[in-house]
Amino acid sequence: MLVLDASVALSWCFEDEASPATDAILDEVRHSGALVPGLWFLELGNVLLQAERRRRIAAPDVAARLELISALPIFVDQNSTGRAWHEVLGLARAENLSVYDATYLELAFRRNVPLASRDKDLAAAARRLGVHVSP
Repeated sequence: MLVLDASVALSWCFEDEASPATDAILDEVRHSGALVPGLWFLELGNVLLQAERRRRIAAPDVAARLELISALPIFVDQNSTGRAWHEVLGLARAENLSVYDATYLELAFRRNVPLASRDKDLAAAARRLGVHVSP
């Protein structure tokens, strides 16, 4: 099990962003599952909608990709929201991250599982805290 950042899941939606490393994470999620904070769904939806508006992806393709992702064993951590104003905000300050990114880091740190992220700043902060990062 790992914490899945939206940046990795979105790489599965666009051919020019996919890589062998993100494909390997997809296989790992299929077999072992992933944890996400509730904001993950909003982030995916927002990025795909923006891509649709820019004509990078068509509406039917957005729906198809979301359907495929929804079939994966992805579990929402119910405690992330309650930690937003204390642990997450403090972590965001300490590591100079957005609250959104700090939410993923806090979850991976708290659950002692790897973090899958393509975000360089988030990955660097995770490594500083001893959290394993993929890819």
